[in-house]
Amino acid sequence: MSRISVRGFAVASATAVTTVGAVVGVASGNAQPSNDNFEAAAANTTLLADIPVGEQAQVQVSSLTQQAEAQAAAADSAAQKSAEEAARIQAAKDAEAKKAAADAEAEKAKAEKAEQERKEREAEERASRSEVRSATSFATQSSYSVAEVQAMARQMVPGDQFQCFSNIVDHESTWNYRATNPSSGAYGLVQALPGSKMASAGADWQTNPATQIKWGLNYMNERYGSPCGAWSFWQANHWY
Repeated sequence: MSRISVRGFAVASATAVTTVGAVVGVASGNAQPSNDNFEAAAANTTLLADIPVGEQAQVQVSSLTQQAEAQAAAADSAAQKSAEEAARIQAAKDAEAKKAAADAEAEKAKAEKAEQERKEREAEERASRSEVRSATSFATQSSYSVAEVQAMARQMVPGDQFQCFSNIVDHESTWNYRATNPSSGAYGLVQALPGSKMASAGADWQTNPATQIKWGLNYMNERYGSPCGAWSFWQANHWY
């Protein structure tokens, strides 16, 4: 005999009730049911009493097993969904960490590039300073125009200091290498006082602008650190 589920018990009971109702209907004078109905009811009717007592427990165990399997399947599905969600969250965190690391690396590379460019600029400035011409590299002339004196200064004074040097010379002598202060006796482009101080740069200090530029540049560097340092002092005091 084949096993049936607990749900089969309910179907069997309902079928039995229908069959009994049909019989009662006939007894009360209702229409005679057809043979087909009786045959269908009989075919679909399986009563609990039809199942041997020894197999009823097996039917119940089978039903419980099916329920347990259904619950286990549901638990497995929930666990799988939970694992997938955890994997998605972890992947998102990994992607975010990777992006942060890439951004940090890019910032580091940018900073290193900026530092390298700064060092290169400093090297270029040092090279430029080392390439300035000396006072003795200019041919001696009987006289010099303002433009010629300024051209000499541009070649002797470091590029980043020339404007400051020029500002001082503009105010002291207006680029006249023979300028003399009748009151103090200051002389030349940078108005050395006394003018004879410039002899330390060359015996031709009275007639050679290059010698005066050399002496003036050395004076500004030694006393103020640079022509721009001297210019800052000049602006505050109107002398240097």
